[in-house]
Amino acid sequence: MAIKPLAVTACTVTNALGRGMAASLTALRNEESGLRPCDFEDADLPTWIGRVAGVEEEPLTGEFTAFDCRNNRLARLALEQDGFSTAVRQARDRYGAERIGVFVGTSTSGIGATEQAYRNRDLATGCLPATFDYQHTHNLFSAADLTRRWLGLNGVALAISTACSSSAKAFASAFRHISAGFCDAAVVGGVDSLCLTTLYGFNALGLASTQVCRPWDRERDGLSIGEAAGFALLEWAEPGDGCIRLLGYGESSDAYHMTAAHPEGAGAALAMEQALARAGLPPEHVDYINLHGTATPLNDAAEDKAMLRVFGTGAPCSSTKGWTGHTLGAAGIVEALLVGLCLEQGFIPGMLNTRHRDPNLGAGVVLHNREQTLRIAMSNSFGFGGTNCSLLFGREEG
Repeated sequence: MAIKPLAVTACTVTNALGRGMAASLTALRNEESGLRPCDFEDADLPTWIGRVAGVEEEPLTGEFTAFDCRNNRLARLALEQDGFSTAVRQARDRYGAERIGVFVGTSTSGIGATEQAYRNRDLATGCLPATFDYQHTHNLFSAADLTRRWLGLNGVALAISTACSSSAKAFASAFRHISAGFCDAAVVGGVDSLCLTTLYGFNALGLASTQVCRPWDRERDGLSIGEAAGFALLEWAEPGDGCIRLLGYGESSDAYHMTAAHPEGAGAALAMEQALARAGLPPEHVDYINLHGTATPLNDAAEDKAMLRVFGTGAPCSSTKGWTGHTLGAAGIVEALLVGLCLEQGFIPGMLNTRHRDPNLGAGVVLHNREQTLRIAMSNSFGFGGTNCSLLFGREEG
């Protein structure tokens, strides 16, 4: 039996395409990428990144000074777009501050603050600066803590850190908490920001491309790292509300390798199958799949095998990472909200930057934007070490 759906009653996203949902929609429509040659701090790397402009000039101040770091600045920027904070405060008036949960995914949290602290440590003693506040910056709970305080919420709050599936899993966790009666509504979100640890780390792994990322391309050779923050308000769906609905979710763990996905896409396929089962829908009812699609040779190949197992060759699919870059722990929320835009607007985004499809991959990838009425769409987020999550969304039948 299908689960009872949740409605996305408000949402917001900020990424390299700009601040707010409208900026992302415009870029998708115009096929304009937010990627640029790496110009982050003093990173001397021949790669492309998706950087959010202006984060450096907008510190957190006042009662939120302790939270000031790039990651939390980015979260705050997103919270103040699209009327999201106002929508949550209205929900708070309906349910009570203690009845709205907060579930925020992140991969590295505010590790950039720790990088700066070690750069500025006392050379004689090795001590970190007295101004360094690990609890409110680098700690994984930091962004979730900032979010609940910024919105004036006192209910259950937790951080989820499962690499690139983090903020997709936030949806699943929120659903379980609402279903169990721990809260009546939930703010789900994700945030990850650029930092030297991530940039140099992926470069050391040989995964950072020197070109803009090209998912499913025969000449793909790695990802482009981005940063982003996004949030959604989830409430039980009501007839006639006109909202995008969370219809199902699936989670799995490959337990195959510390970093690599299962080469046959076993866990990825299981996550997609679970999402369909929870929604009570067969694969042929899905009109579009937003691929995890990082443009690394092995990950795209593994996801392709999973897609063929679940959907065959006919299901339209694409990756939007050519616009935003791979936003790591924020990828789940960013791409879930982009899927929502596709459902609302009736279009499928092509695979930006991908010019020559890899003949060894068989999924039904769409290379250029396509106008098409969509009812059901899926978003895939598959993280390091095979931590997988698929989300299934739909719009109310008119």
